[in-house]
Amino acid sequence: MTESLLVDRNGAVVTLTLHRPESLNSLDVTLKESLREALADLAADQRCRAVVLTGAGRAFCVGQDLREHVETLESGTTDPLVTVREHYHPIATRLAGLPKPVIAAVRGTAAGAGASLAMLADFRIGGPRTSFLMAFANVGLAADTGASWALPRLVGYPKAVELMLLAQPVPAAEAHRIGLLSQLVDDDDQILPVAQQLAERLAAGPTVAYGAIKRQLAVGASGTLAEALAAEEQAQEICGGTVDHRQATAAFVAKQRPVFDGR
Repeated sequence: MTESLLVDRNGAVVTLTLHRPESLNSLDVTLKESLREALADLAADQRCRAVVLTGAGRAFCVGQDLREHVETLESGTTDPLVTVREHYHPIATRLAGLPKPVIAAVRGTAAGAGASLAMLADFRIGGPRTSFLMAFANVGLAADTGASWALPRLVGYPKAVELMLLAQPVPAAEAHRIGLLSQLVDDDDQILPVAQQLAERLAAGPTVAYGAIKRQLAVGASGTLAEALAAEEQAQEICGGTVDHRQATAAFVAKQRPVFDGR
């Protein structure tokens, strides 16, 4: 990976750090391509059982690199938003579909596509300086990177409309109250350690089942009861054949603490 995306492995936990602190981790083509490919690699990496997504410096991610985007607009291209198709939507699909837990360590501002990335994680940890901004309308754009899908699921439709149309910052306490943050810590310096501790806890769990649960919830949130039941049946067929299920069931009967291998 390029230096704009740092990949750190600690046991079964992989931390992805957006590493353009001089531009508040704005997303240029190089970073978007690196993140897109890293997520594809992690989806197939059985050694990785949990992922932490964070940003270097004083911001999580402020979204699209607008200086780069101005150059695109001035280039005379007939498809100035091609990045939505080539980068943002593949990234959103891969991030939301990772068959393992994802924790966003949101230090500072998460704006535009940066907010979308955080919202697609399974957990979001923030601190006093954390804020969210649905910035799309401020530059005359609609939402992308899955924001129109993720935001209403976290805060409800009426609040999502308010946040998208008014495009005003949501400070940490309010973000926690309405569900944008899963956990609010007292010190910004604790955001990443707390996120990594949660990732370690999840990485030690039944990660095949976690992936199946994520798929079930995605179907159940928008599908019919019949579709949800079909997804549950498929998930149980997969989980029922795992070593984790057999060993954990035996441990429960024997009144022992189960150990999960993620297989």
